[in-house]
Amino acid sequence: MHARVCAVVLVCGLLVVGGCSKHEQAADATSQEASAPAAAPADDGSMPPAHVTARSRVAAPAEPTAETQLQSAAASQEDGERKFIRTAAAEFHVRDVYRSALAVEDLVSQHGGFVVKNDIRAQIDEVQTRPSGDGNLLELATYTVRGELQVRVPSARTQGFMRALATQVEFLDSRTFAAMDAQFELMRQQLAYARHEDAQHALGEVAVGQGKLGDKAQAVETRAQSQSQRDEALIARKTFEDRIAFATIDLSLYQAPRVRRMVRMDVEAAVRQDGPGFFARLGHALSLGWYGFLDAAVALSRLWPLWLLLATGAVLIRRLRRR
Repeated sequence: MHARVCAVVLVCGLLVVGGCSKHEQAADATSQEASAPAAAPADDGSMPPAHVTARSRVAAPAEPTAETQLQSAAASQEDGERKFIRTAAAEFHVRDVYRSALAVEDLVSQHGGFVVKNDIRAQIDEVQTRPSGDGNLLELATYTVRGELQVRVPSARTQGFMRALATQVEFLDSRTFAAMDAQFELMRQQLAYARHEDAQHALGEVAVGQGKLGDKAQAVETRAQSQSQRDEALIARKTFEDRIAFATIDLSLYQAPRVRRMVRMDVEAAVRQDGPGFFARLGHALSLGWYGFLDAAVALSRLWPLWLLLATGAVLIRRLRRR
């Protein structure tokens, strides 16, 4: 009886220990699942949950467009007190230079500006010539068309114009923006004009006042010089104000190289075909030789004093030998 009670107690103890170990294993498995990376896909090919994929995906940087490349704060910043002289330059590849140049002129007109320069030229890169038969030559020339434009647009519309220009850009090589602070230079121009204006009034009073005739003539001449300086100051101020009001933009356009195919006459082959025959050329050569001999004889006859001197010397030498 006592042995049976011990066996029952031993079995109960083993069951309790086994249950505790199962609880510990379940807790360890739960903690490992929580700490495992959530981005790994399952072995059966199923995708991870949507929220896990969204966290693990890294956004690729967007490719810059021509419109964003042609933007700058130097072309759009505004200040109620400061005045800026805006300049810009861009070099880019286009599909067709002539069409793009016309489109740029239209954009300038739409933004209230004007075109200063439009220079388009074709640069020959390489020329190859091959005979094509029938006395003709096939000329293949590789050329590149380039255009240089300078436009003026209102300073406040510079950024809008550059954004609209992006529709013509196939590939942007370079661009430059600049905004020079011009408030102090403009003030200097205004003060210079005011000084010349005051000097003009003072000299005018001296010229019409009482005094000697010579002094009046000198005052009139000085007044004329002061008026000329005042006019130059006025022109300089207006020019400076125009540079502030309208931005200056230089554009350089080019397109992909193209091949020009042209058929022209082979001049050398035409000369060989239509030229004189062998006997005609031989007779012409003999006649040229005869005329050449005559010309040489005439040239030698001009040296008759030399021949006379040589003949006299030869006679004297012969007589001396006989003696």
